[in-house]
Amino acid sequence: MEEEPMEEEEMAEFEPMSVAAEDCDYGGKISSIEAVDELTVVFNLCKPDPAFLAKIAFIPFGIQPAEYFDATGGTGEILERPIGTGPYMVDEWVRGDSVIYRRFEDYWGEAAAAETAVLRWNQEGAARLVELQAGTVDYITNVSPDDYEAVESDPNLVLIPDFNPNILYLAMTNTFEPFNDPLVRQAVAMGIDRQRIVDNFFPAGSEVASHFTPCSIPAGCEGEDWYEFDPEAARELLAEAGYPDGFETSIYYRDVFRVYLPEPSIVAVEFQTQLRDNLGIEAEVVVMESGEFIAESTDGRLDGFYLLGWGADYPHVTNFLDFHFGANNPQFGDPHPEIYEILEEASQIADPAEAAPLYEQANNAIKELVPMVPIAHGASANAALAGLEGAYVPPFGAAQFYKMNPGDDTLVFMQNNEPISMFCADETDGESLRPCQQALETLLEYADDSGETVPELATECTGNADATVWTCTLREGVLFHDGSTLDANDVVATWATGIDAANPNHVGNTGGFDYYSYLWDGLINAPEE
Repeated sequence: MEEEPMEEEEMAEFEPMSVAAEDCDYGGKISSIEAVDELTVVFNLCKPDPAFLAKIAFIPFGIQPAEYFDATGGTGEILERPIGTGPYMVDEWVRGDSVIYRRFEDYWGEAAAAETAVLRWNQEGAARLVELQAGTVDYITNVSPDDYEAVESDPNLVLIPDFNPNILYLAMTNTFEPFNDPLVRQAVAMGIDRQRIVDNFFPAGSEVASHFTPCSIPAGCEGEDWYEFDPEAARELLAEAGYPDGFETSIYYRDVFRVYLPEPSIVAVEFQTQLRDNLGIEAEVVVMESGEFIAESTDGRLDGFYLLGWGADYPHVTNFLDFHFGANNPQFGDPHPEIYEILEEASQIADPAEAAPLYEQANNAIKELVPMVPIAHGASANAALAGLEGAYVPPFGAAQFYKMNPGDDTLVFMQNNEPISMFCADETDGESLRPCQQALETLLEYADDSGETVPELATECTGNADATVWTCTLREGVLFHDGSTLDANDVVATWATGIDAANPNHVGNTGGFDYYSYLWDGLINAPEE
């Protein structure tokens, strides 16, 4: 008996999606994002953004299926199991222990070398090194400065310098007294011996910060250098502000090793000591859980000093200045128009050299207003087993597990801390972004040896003459981990979830979607405060 030929299932007609602001009066950069056809997405901006290509290569803008956002409502499962197009797919997140990845056999690009990748974590640098020496992990991040020599002298290990630009800063929130007084903030700026901190608690190659932005970033160090250490002048300013005997406050931090803060507990006590000895300020040291610390500091709810830092996400001065000092960031309290108005003007100029006079003004305003005190640009290094083929640290973004070959079926990578969530559209912490980057992909990515953007999910993204319209052409036939095929609507849905506060899937982990807000000058349909 002959079987009847099955009729081919009729393909659903593509219905292009879009997200748009009512107009550009809301103040943000995104006017609309439109799917023109299955493989073409157009971004219309309200104002030029020369850093557009560098920004869209950043992992918080990793693409997931439109249907997944709708199925999860932007919360629940999507916080723990991203569905991307990357070389690895998330198999399981064992809370408190590890994230386990499986090789995605239908990956469009180069297949992952190891069938399984395991991400583990340990806050103690010495414990990470012990595991590496024992061979139970293949790669560790952030080798403790005291252990550099041990790694370099061990023929079974290799030390890998990390050249990611970064900054440690001592922050204050100007909506809490006495930090609402610029004289107090200036006194703190002069009363901290930053050189002593770098000399005693940072590895060789670290530098005292002359500016908030590292000088390796074009136009980052325009303007005057930061204040010299002058405790006598600092005490005079405190007295002028009405605090001749100092005041009582707190200094908050999280006990998590970072390139910009390699010894958090010890450094926190050092700041406590200097504030007391140099300024008469009694600051109680308060350690916070990492996720709570990020949430409270991000929203400007910490009433004392706090220690935080930043590693470059993309190679442009806007990544340091616009994020931290823009009009929409409440981290330091009420934003300063003397800073953000200049930054908004500068961010629309393509050539950093042409924009340099504006960045000079902005940096000088930061020095005068002191929303925080820039402390140090930290040097750092990771380490790996000598037999791990392809071990590396990129200058921007995270190392990709699939590019490293352990010589067997499983790669084990150890970082400092557990991810907060894996819905990276709504995360800012680097140890949440790293696990996302193994599964998610963006329209463009950063080259391994530079900050240049190269094609990833888009074969090209081209802008018009004034950098206000960007057209991205997608790769054809790219599959998500759930078997669905990437199209332009997935790009629109991903961005709509993050940029549109009225989108039903705009839920996330914290609900802040900070990178969408800060990098694009605000969310569409943001609720009025």
